[in-house]
Amino acid sequence: MAAAIIILAIIVVLALVTLAKSITIVHQAQKGIVERFGRFKEVLDPGLRFIVPFVDKVIVRIDMRETVLDVEPQPVITMDNVTVNVDAIIYYYVTDPKAVRYEVANFYAAVSKLAQTSLRNLIGEMALDETLTSRERINASLRNTLDEATDKWGVKVTRVEVKEIEPPRDISDAMSKQMKAEREKRSVILGAEAYRDRQILEAEGDKQNAILVAEGQKQKEILVAEGARQAAILRAEGESQAIETVSNAADKYFIGNAQTLKQLEVAQASLENNTKLVLPDKSRLINVIDMLGRRDAE
Repeated sequence: MAAAIIILAIIVVLALVTLAKSITIVHQAQKGIVERFGRFKEVLDPGLRFIVPFVDKVIVRIDMRETVLDVEPQPVITMDNVTVNVDAIIYYYVTDPKAVRYEVANFYAAVSKLAQTSLRNLIGEMALDETLTSRERINASLRNTLDEATDKWGVKVTRVEVKEIEPPRDISDAMSKQMKAEREKRSVILGAEAYRDRQILEAEGDKQNAILVAEGQKQKEILVAEGARQAAILRAEGESQAIETVSNAADKYFIGNAQTLKQLEVAQASLENNTKLVLPDKSRLINVIDMLGRRDAE
């Protein structure tokens, strides 16, 4: 009886161990590589998975997320024989877990060495000035080279960035001095341009001011001339009216009185000569003679 219990216990333990060995968990963003007796069997997706215990084995879990690989700095000789230190970073993700496991022995070392070799080839065909100003072209060319080479490894290279291109110390100092001189030159040029623009604005302002003053003087002279013209017109109209009034008065009073005076002179001359005159009753001459006679009598 005791032996049976021991055997049952052993069977239960073996069953539990077998069950535990048959259950495996693959985390999110991972793929599991299963081998059976050392040969590739299948790729497990994320989640709770079952395998044949003691026969199948999950040998590795491949991270499917985008990953960053830092390429070690290395000295590179440019086309004009200047040694620069260059390093870069590579962004990639796995597209085929089976290929990245079985097509390359050490993916990280292989990509790093390939990137270093490609950088040496690219920068070796460029002068120093070109390498410092053509990072985008270097990045694009390096990415295309790595993506083409890693495609059979089940990897997709999404981006490559050259972090730093460091020339020798003496060249760096010379470049710093040149950049400082260029900045000072640009500052002087900008200052001269600003002064020129200010002078132009001041001249334009003076021009506009002179135009406005001349226009104001012109308007003033026009207004003065217009006032003088209106005054002359009014004076002429006043003199014309005065002359017309005088003319009317002369026609009304002077001409008649002159005729009467002439008649009176003729009458006086006639009376002195004892000449007889026949005058109408309503004649103005009779009234004048009468007024003169009264004045003499007084």
